[in-house]
Amino acid sequence: MSMERVAWGSLYNITRAKSGSQPFSKATLKRVLAFARPYRGKLLAFVLLSVAMAFLGVATPVLAGQVVDTIVAKAGIDEVIRLAVLIAVVAVAEAGLGLVTRWLSSVIGEGVIVDLRTRVFDHVQKMPIAFFTRTRTGALVSRLNNDVIGAQSAFAGTLSGVVSNVVALILTLIVMLGTSWQVTVLAMILLPIFLVPARRMGSRLADLRREAAEHNAAMGTQMTERFSAPGATLVKLFGRPADESREFAVRAGRVRDIGIRTAMLQFTFVTALTLVSALALALVYGMGGWLAIAGQLAPGDVVVLALLLTRLYAPLTSLSNARVEIMSALVSFERVFEILDLKPLIAEKPDAAAVPAGPVAVEFDDVRFAYPSADKVSLASLEEVATLDTRGGEEVLHGISFRVEPGQTVALVGSSGAGKSTIAQLLTRLYDVDSGAVRLGGGAAGSGLDVRDATFDSLRDTLGMVTQDGHLFHESIASNLRLARPGATEEDMWEAIRQARLETMIRSLPDGLDTVVGERGYRLSGGERQRLTIARLLIAQPRVVILDEATAALDSTNEAAVQAALGAALEGRTAVVIAHRLSTIRAADAILVVEDGRIVERGTHTGLLAADGRYAELYRTQFAEATAVAQEAVPET
Repeated sequence: MSMERVAWGSLYNITRAKSGSQPFSKATLKRVLAFARPYRGKLLAFVLLSVAMAFLGVATPVLAGQVVDTIVAKAGIDEVIRLAVLIAVVAVAEAGLGLVTRWLSSVIGEGVIVDLRTRVFDHVQKMPIAFFTRTRTGALVSRLNNDVIGAQSAFAGTLSGVVSNVVALILTLIVMLGTSWQVTVLAMILLPIFLVPARRMGSRLADLRREAAEHNAAMGTQMTERFSAPGATLVKLFGRPADESREFAVRAGRVRDIGIRTAMLQFTFVTALTLVSALALALVYGMGGWLAIAGQLAPGDVVVLALLLTRLYAPLTSLSNARVEIMSALVSFERVFEILDLKPLIAEKPDAAAVPAGPVAVEFDDVRFAYPSADKVSLASLEEVATLDTRGGEEVLHGISFRVEPGQTVALVGSSGAGKSTIAQLLTRLYDVDSGAVRLGGGAAGSGLDVRDATFDSLRDTLGMVTQDGHLFHESIASNLRLARPGATEEDMWEAIRQARLETMIRSLPDGLDTVVGERGYRLSGGERQRLTIARLLIAQPRVVILDEATAALDSTNEAAVQAALGAALEGRTAVVIAHRLSTIRAADAILVVEDGRIVERGTHTGLLAADGRYAELYRTQFAEATAVAQEAVPET
């Protein structure tokens, strides 16, 4: 190994290490070792092979010195050939062990990546909706990528590096001191000249690299947000492309400047360290040659000392950075464990039961609820804020009680923010009630199964919901439909599509059901996207249907068609319908008026109008607005 390669290796490790000022956490180390337990056999083999490679690394210079002594002594060609064969055998053995250790390193490192990523991914899926409403997606994805890979380096690189470098350093010092303590001491005197620039220059380069990473992350965030369909639309609507371009160019220019400065610092760093190595070799050859001429040192020993010099500086430099590398890996583990330590607010009980078969009634019994505060569902680092928002915990539902009999449709109406969608989220157990109960069952009041006691699978099979935003994945139409029922046949999908009044449109597409809908379904119109989510609900065939502003994105023609489809689809099923358009819920068996987290009125459409209360006020307001819009649309004569 040349001194230039040592310099580049040292530089690489330093610039990629985080600050080592964090306190050493024994608890984190124990958890790391727990992750390593499945690989303990491979880790042991990895460490032993690394030690063997360290022995082989010291053997080559010693054999090279013996070759020189044999040539000088003219001991015969047989001895030279024997030593040459030994050097070849050592080289082959070292290459073979290198391949095996590299394979073990890859197996362990990639295995840890899979374990960590899978554990975090599965854990994040269990988090409540409040977690996702607060967290920046990019920050969360970074934990699954950058920090997991940083944690992997603890197994793939740092562990073997520390072990092999300690062994190599000890062996090298023993051989060098045994060969010539004078030359060894002289070489050690130059060590500070080698290490000080490595630490200082490496620190500066690390700072530059972190700054460049921050700018690159900011550019990545800007591109992710601006290159999405809604983001690009927003920029175009407000006419700020030039401002966005200037902002991006400033960051890109700073990254360019950092790149130039980094390149020059790296070249200066490597040149300086190469110069130091040349001076060290000059001292070794100078003093070693003087001792050899004086008869105090064999010529081959001078070669041995020169070759061992790099094997002395390399492990010393690596070990000087070992603490930084270890702490960097531990910090990455801690950031991953920080996610895993967030307790999901919604969990399935060990003795959870399935929702009973047959028609299902829905019952809310004196339900009270407050959205959880940020400290229960989020992390400041994931929100990219200094401290978490302390707001939250205020009750938003106050003693909600109602019952929907099997096959009935109940509509929830009221002002925006009154609590209607919160009721729907409690029914689907996206959140848990603070007091009271939400029950599903077909018996008398109070006899149903509390949703907190139900299995997640049975809840998903029983309940189906269409939300206002009509979210779709960047996948094919068939894949989005099969999300509701993976075993659905093509005929099942076409039947649901026909009921959602989408058959003509989808059959006109070149790829039909295999058409990719785009990110969030933006390749479809708003009405088409919403009707496709309704088709997804229809294909699931749930016993209880929740429609949260399901027709809000549709025009009057499409709304009428989908309402007819939903009427047929909801026949015989229990339904909870949330709508601002009061015209869509006239036929409901019961209407609940929700205001400020309370049910203030309940009854039928006709009865509530006759009562002339809040419902009548809402109806008159919407009717007046609709009349005004209609009158404005009539052309003047």
